[in-house]
Amino acid sequence: MKPKVLIIDDEEKLRGLLSRIIGLEGFEVFEAATGKEGLKILARENIMAVLSDVKLPDVNGVDLVKNIKEVRSYVEVINLTAYGTINDAVKAIQNGAFNYIIKGDDNEKIIPLLNQAVEKAALQLKVYELEKKLSKKYSFANIIGQSKQITEAIALGRKVAATNTTVLLLGQTGTGKEVFASAIHYESERRLMPFVAVNCSSFTPELLESELFGYKAGAFTGAVKDKKGLFEEAQYGTIFLDEIGEMSLELQAKLLRVLEGKTFIKVGDTQTTKVNIRILAATNRDLMKEAEAGHFREDLFYRLSVFTITLPSLNERKGDINLLAKYYLDEFAAKVNSRINKMDEQFISLLNNHHWKGNIRELKNSMERAVILAEGDTLTADLLPSDFRFNTGGTTSSSLDLASVEKQHIFKVLQHTRGNKTEAARVLGIGLTTLYRKIEEYHLN
Repeated sequence: MKPKVLIIDDEEKLRGLLSRIIGLEGFEVFEAATGKEGLKILARENIMAVLSDVKLPDVNGVDLVKNIKEVRSYVEVINLTAYGTINDAVKAIQNGAFNYIIKGDDNEKIIPLLNQAVEKAALQLKVYELEKKLSKKYSFANIIGQSKQITEAIALGRKVAATNTTVLLLGQTGTGKEVFASAIHYESERRLMPFVAVNCSSFTPELLESELFGYKAGAFTGAVKDKKGLFEEAQYGTIFLDEIGEMSLELQAKLLRVLEGKTFIKVGDTQTTKVNIRILAATNRDLMKEAEAGHFREDLFYRLSVFTITLPSLNERKGDINLLAKYYLDEFAAKVNSRINKMDEQFISLLNNHHWKGNIRELKNSMERAVILAEGDTLTADLLPSDFRFNTGGTTSSSLDLASVEKQHIFKVLQHTRGNKTEAARVLGIGLTTLYRKIEEYHLN
């Protein structure tokens, strides 16, 4: 498709001449005599670049640049004028203009500049579309639930997203703290910048320090070159520190320095490094009690908990279970190209009566396993683990003994993962060594 260019100029003859010249260069050209008319065309057409006169009947072309950027931020604008001034040129660039040229003197520059402007706008359009997709995928609108507890948490998240405030997310394991952190980032002004998530419990204190702050070459054995830390990787964006309660006291002191002064010192370095980042943290611990016990710095707790959001457990929002189950049913059925589209009453009853220790994560895993095991178009009670039925006083609908059920279950999961044992172990919720032992025990090689 031809790139679309808009010419805004009240001189009809000049506008027509420019239109013919630009059209011959392979552009699709639109014309407008006023700024208002130009903005209407911009709203309905996928314009990539605008040539705008500075003196227009209804608006100053330099000021029009701002209006154009408000309608389509990725569009590039070239201002044309018969009487150029330094002040206008400076203001045009400040308003976001791609260039400012003089009619007559700079005519030979128009086509090369248009090509450059369109190329830049096309790149910016890709970024803009990616931003829209990410914002939609990770927005609060995609958090499922209608219960009072979750809607109140979402309302708080939306309010704090517009700020740069540090946020502490509290809640049991599996309640969706990282999902909330992502939504806060992608609905903030930092959404175009990196979102970096790190689980503090996944590293030893020494390794976590080098991961967060980076290190200089020679800082320790194996440090052959400088390495950026995650704080630097998140520059101008957001870093999410999950399981912050697992961080050592020594590292807590260094984190406090980042929060208070936006600076830190890399491992093996003597100079400070400055960062501009937003910090979000999460924990399933009671940090106040941890502070009273001497396991967590009290000053860091107060610095982190400027704004606190507590996410409800699934047992506190059981009215949302059906919505979540249907969402995961559709997701996993589509993933395996299955025709499963409904759940029977007993299946739904078991879900609603189950005590969800692992919260949403446990529900998600249960739904994935059920979809893998299902034969028809309906999820039935026998597809849920036995503890669902034992916990509610129900009886299993399968006549097979426990070992046979387990063997069949592992076999179907291995079929689903096409023999990928690492993925099968993840779906089954067991260790890889346990899976190998079960494969040997049941002769599933």
